Amino acid sequence: MASKKWTPNDLKDNIYTLGYWMTDSYDGANDLLCRTYLRVTPETPAIEIFKTFRDGYFDSFINGKISCIPKPSSKSIEHMAEELIKQDADLKLTVLLSEIAKLETAAISKIIGRSVDRINSWILSDRAWLVGETLSSNGHSNRRMLLKNIKIHKN
Repeated sequence: MASKKWTPNDLKDNIYTLGYWMTDSYDGANDLLCRTYLRVTPETPAIEIFKTFRDGYFDSFINGKISCIPKPSSKSIEHMAEELIKQDADLKLTVLLSEIAKLETAAISKIIGRSVDRINSWILSDRAWLVGETLSSNGHSNRRMLLKNIKIHKN
Protein backbone atom coordinates (compact mmCIF):
# COMPACT_ATOMS: atom_id res chain seq x y z
CA MET A 1 0.00 0.00 0.00
CA ALA A 2 2.94 2.32 0.55
CA SER A 3 3.79 2.52 -3.16
CA LYS A 4 0.48 4.12 -4.20
CA LYS A 5 -0.99 7.38 -2.97
CA TRP A 6 -4.43 6.43 -1.71
CA THR A 7 -7.28 8.92 -1.57
CA PRO A 8 -10.02 8.89 1.08
CA ASN A 9 -12.41 7.53 -1.53
CA ASP A 10 -10.05 4.61 -2.27
CA LEU A 11 -10.13 3.59 1.41
CA LYS A 12 -13.89 3.51 2.06
CA ASP A 13 -14.16 -0.27 1.70
CA ASN A 14 -11.19 -0.80 4.01
CA ILE A 15 -12.58 1.59 6.62
CA TYR A 16 -16.00 -0.08 6.52
CA THR A 17 -14.46 -3.56 6.81
CA LEU A 18 -12.22 -2.47 9.69
CA GLY A 19 -15.27 -0.98 11.39
CA TYR A 20 -17.22 -4.20 11.01
CA TRP A 21 -14.39 -6.34 12.43
CA MET A 22 -13.79 -3.92 15.31
CA THR A 23 -17.47 -3.66 16.32
CA ASP A 24 -18.99 -6.94 15.07
CA SER A 25 -21.88 -4.84 13.79
CA TYR A 26 -23.06 -3.38 10.49
CA ASP A 27 -24.43 -0.36 12.36
CA GLY A 28 -21.11 0.11 14.17
CA ALA A 29 -19.23 -0.14 10.87
CA ASN A 30 -21.51 2.47 9.27
CA ASP A 31 -21.14 4.74 12.29
CA LEU A 32 -17.34 4.52 12.15
CA LEU A 33 -17.31 5.10 8.39
CA CYS A 34 -19.41 8.25 8.84
CA ARG A 35 -17.38 9.48 11.82
CA THR A 36 -14.16 9.01 9.88
CA TYR A 37 -15.30 10.67 6.67
CA LEU A 38 -16.84 13.64 8.45
CA ARG A 39 -13.35 14.45 9.75
CA VAL A 40 -11.24 14.09 6.60
CA THR A 41 -10.84 16.02 3.36
CA PRO A 42 -10.08 14.77 -0.15
CA GLU A 43 -6.42 15.66 0.47
CA THR A 44 -6.07 13.76 3.75
CA PRO A 45 -3.23 11.20 3.56
CA ALA A 46 -4.07 7.53 4.14
CA ILE A 47 -2.18 7.35 7.45
CA GLU A 48 -4.23 10.26 8.82
CA ILE A 49 -7.46 8.63 7.66
CA PHE A 50 -6.63 5.47 9.59
CA LYS A 51 -5.65 7.59 12.63
CA THR A 52 -9.01 9.35 12.37
CA PHE A 53 -10.74 5.95 12.22
CA ARG A 54 -8.88 4.84 15.37
CA ASP A 55 -9.78 8.05 17.20
CA GLY A 56 -13.42 7.64 16.19
CA TYR A 57 -13.41 4.06 17.41
CA PHE A 58 -11.98 5.09 20.76
CA ASP A 59 -14.46 7.97 21.06
CA SER A 60 -17.52 5.91 20.28
CA PHE A 61 -16.81 2.41 21.49
CA ILE A 62 -13.89 2.35 23.93
CA ASN A 63 -15.01 5.24 26.13
CA GLY A 64 -18.32 3.43 26.69
CA LYS A 65 -16.43 0.36 27.90
CA ILE A 66 -14.23 2.47 30.17
CA SER A 67 -17.24 4.13 31.78
CA CYS A 68 -18.53 0.65 32.73
CA ILE A 69 -15.46 -0.09 34.84
CA PRO A 70 -16.38 0.05 38.52
CA LYS A 71 -14.74 2.99 40.25
CA PRO A 72 -11.78 1.52 42.12
CA SER A 73 -10.29 2.86 45.28
CA SER A 74 -7.03 3.57 43.45
CA LYS A 75 -6.42 5.78 40.41
CA SER A 76 -3.57 3.49 39.31
CA ILE A 77 -5.94 0.49 39.09
CA GLU A 78 -8.46 2.55 37.12
CA HIS A 79 -5.72 3.71 34.73
CA MET A 80 -4.47 0.12 34.30
CA ALA A 81 -7.97 -1.10 33.39
CA GLU A 82 -8.38 1.73 30.86
CA GLU A 83 -5.02 0.92 29.30
CA LEU A 84 -5.87 -2.79 29.03
CA ILE A 85 -9.08 -1.95 27.17
CA LYS A 86 -7.25 0.42 24.80
CA GLN A 87 -4.41 -2.05 24.24
CA ASP A 88 -6.90 -4.81 23.45
CA ALA A 89 -8.43 -2.57 20.77
CA ASP A 90 -5.01 -1.58 19.39
CA LEU A 91 -3.91 -5.22 19.19
CA LYS A 92 -6.96 -6.12 17.15
CA LEU A 93 -6.67 -3.02 14.95
CA THR A 94 -2.97 -3.75 14.32
CA VAL A 95 -3.71 -7.19 12.91
CA LEU A 96 -6.66 -5.90 10.89
CA LEU A 97 -4.63 -3.05 9.40
CA SER A 98 -2.04 -5.62 8.34
CA GLU A 99 -4.51 -8.15 6.96
CA ILE A 100 -7.32 -5.99 5.53
CA ALA A 101 -5.60 -2.74 4.57
CA LYS A 102 -2.31 -4.51 3.77
CA LEU A 103 -0.34 -1.80 5.55
CA GLU A 104 3.32 -2.24 6.33
CA THR A 105 4.44 -2.30 9.95
CA ALA A 106 6.03 1.17 9.70
CA ALA A 107 2.68 2.66 8.63
CA ILE A 108 0.81 0.78 11.37
CA SER A 109 3.37 2.02 13.87
CA LYS A 110 2.54 5.62 12.92
CA ILE A 111 -1.21 4.98 13.26
CA ILE A 112 -1.08 3.14 16.58
CA GLY A 113 1.78 5.14 18.07
CA ARG A 114 3.94 2.15 19.04
CA SER A 115 7.38 1.03 17.86
CA VAL A 116 7.79 -1.06 14.72
CA ASP A 117 9.19 -3.89 16.87
CA ARG A 118 6.06 -3.84 19.06
CA ILE A 119 3.82 -3.84 15.98
CA ASN A 120 5.70 -6.82 14.51
CA SER A 121 5.33 -8.67 17.79
CA TRP A 122 1.60 -7.93 17.99
CA ILE A 123 1.02 -9.04 14.39
CA LEU A 124 2.85 -12.33 14.90
CA SER A 125 1.22 -13.18 18.21
CA ASP A 126 -2.28 -11.83 17.65
CA ARG A 127 -3.17 -13.31 14.28
CA ALA A 128 -3.92 -16.57 16.08
CA TRP A 129 -5.78 -14.69 18.82
CA LEU A 130 -7.97 -12.89 16.26
CA VAL A 131 -8.82 -16.14 14.47
CA GLY A 132 -9.52 -17.85 17.80
CA GLU A 133 -11.79 -14.99 18.85
CA THR A 134 -13.71 -15.16 15.59
CA LEU A 135 -14.10 -18.93 15.78
CA SER A 136 -14.79 -19.23 19.51
CA SER A 137 -18.24 -20.36 20.49
CA ASN A 138 -18.88 -17.51 22.89
CA GLY A 139 -17.12 -14.79 20.87
CA HIS A 140 -14.84 -13.66 23.69
CA SER A 141 -11.10 -13.74 23.77
CA ASN A 142 -9.24 -14.65 26.94
CA ARG A 143 -8.20 -10.99 27.27
CA ARG A 144 -11.78 -9.81 26.99
CA MET A 145 -12.92 -12.41 29.48
CA LEU A 146 -10.18 -11.24 31.84
CA LEU A 147 -11.35 -7.64 31.48
CA LYS A 148 -14.97 -8.61 32.09
CA ASN A 149 -14.07 -10.63 35.16
CA ILE A 150 -11.83 -8.07 36.86
CA LYS A 151 -13.35 -7.33 40.21
CA ILE A 152 -11.97 -4.34 42.02
CA HIS A 153 -12.57 -4.34 45.75
CA LYS A 154 -12.24 -1.39 48.08
CA ASN A 155 -9.88 -1.95 50.98
